[in-house]
Amino acid sequence: MQVFLTGASGYIGSSVLRSLVAHGDEVTALVRSDEKAQHVRDAGGRALVGDVTDTEVVERLLHESDAAVHTASAPGVDPDFLRTVIAAFAGTPKPFVHTGGIFTFGDSTDISELSPIDPPALTGWRAANEALLRASEVRSTIVAPGIVYGRGAGIPAMFVSDGEQPVSLVGDGSQRWTTVHLDDLGELYVLALHRGEQDGYVVAATGDNPTVRDIATAGAHGAPVVAESVDASRDRLGTDYADALLLHQEASGAHARSALGWRPTRPSLVDDLAAGSYVR
Repeated sequence: MQVFLTGASGYIGSSVLRSLVAHGDEVTALVRSDEKAQHVRDAGGRALVGDVTDTEVVERLLHESDAAVHTASAPGVDPDFLRTVIAAFAGTPKPFVHTGGIFTFGDSTDISELSPIDPPALTGWRAANEALLRASEVRSTIVAPGIVYGRGAGIPAMFVSDGEQPVSLVGDGSQRWTTVHLDDLGELYVLALHRGEQDGYVVAATGDNPTVRDIATAGAHGAPVVAESVDASRDRLGTDYADALLLHQEASGAHARSALGWRPTRPSLVDDLAAGSYVR
């Protein structure tokens, strides 16, 4: 399958690229620089240097492709990009996978694809864009990743210490985070794309929901783990970002397993922090 991919040089997009190539798909990625284009070629894809906000280029690539995956989701990108996808793909058999996010569901101890949405200010912009896509005739699936970790990067890297430098929690650290390993996530995108549902939605979470304190303790490697007040976290991280990280969220990811046959196999976040890709 000829797949048009955005965000191929990013954290999630690079994993999706690797997974698509491993499954035999031919990938064309739109990237912003020659350096990023070389990374795509090294991973087995074809690269075109340009900008995802260039509607003319995006439209051409969509028409030339059998499917598309959008991991470069952003407030200034999605409105025009999704309208272009809808114009090109609506009423066709071409599948499209869009990137959402777990924060959309707000505080919840049992997040599923049917849960009501209650996004924090940080990601409130997603709702209207996703509603527009889901109301269209595009064969689309929205993948909503939990906190993504692995390969030494992602949000959890904020808790990594050399064993001496203290690690600050976000708030008191009692809140739980949904989690998903980067490489397992890449596999889920491919499954969603190949399934090609008319109006699909899948929460990408392995069912491992550690507390932030557990996460930080694993990443600290013996260094002090320091709680802070909500106001202190907001001052340090910015109010919108802190409020998103303060959400208590738990999910099982059952739908991804039962409907798409997803089988996450990578180490848990706590294990990866303790002895995996984050060890310095």
